[in-house]
Amino acid sequence: MGALDYLSNFCTVTSTKSKRKALQTVDIKVKMDCDGCERRVKNAVTNMKGIKSVEVNRKQQRVTVSGYVEPNKVLKRVKSTGKRAEFWPYVPQHLVYYPYAPGAYDKRAPSGYVRNVVQAFPASNATEDNIVSLFSDDNVNACSIM
Repeated sequence: MGALDYLSNFCTVTSTKSKRKALQTVDIKVKMDCDGCERRVKNAVTNMKGIKSVEVNRKQQRVTVSGYVEPNKVLKRVKSTGKRAEFWPYVPQHLVYYPYAPGAYDKRAPSGYVRNVVQAFPASNATEDNIVSLFSDDNVNACSIM
C-alpha cells in the first residue's frame, strides 16, 4: 500500500502557490466629527483580513492603515460606515517646489500639507541651474542684469 500512496502523490494536481499581497500603507481622508465616528471607522477597518495596524487622526481627518491589503478594498470598507472618504490627496509642503501654485494650495488641508497636483512640481526640462548662475560672482555680466 505504501507504493500506491507514493504514486498517487504524482497524479494529484494541487496548487500550493498563493498570490501574496505586498505590505503597504494606505492613507484615507475621512470626514469624522466625534469619538463615535472615529471608533466606527477604526472598528470597520480593524476587522479586515491582513491588517497590521490602524491609526486614526481625527484632527487631520486621516486614517492610516498598514498591512497586506488592497487600497480599494480599504476605501470601500471605510465608505460602508456611511462616512465620506477618499484617498489622501495631500503631500507634505516641504516636498513641493511651488506650494502656492493654482490647485495646490487648499484651505481645508491640514497645516504643513498641500494638494498633490502636477503644477506644484517643476517640469522635467526646467533650467533651474541657469537661473541660479545668473546672479553668481563668476558671471561677469551679473551686475548689468541687476
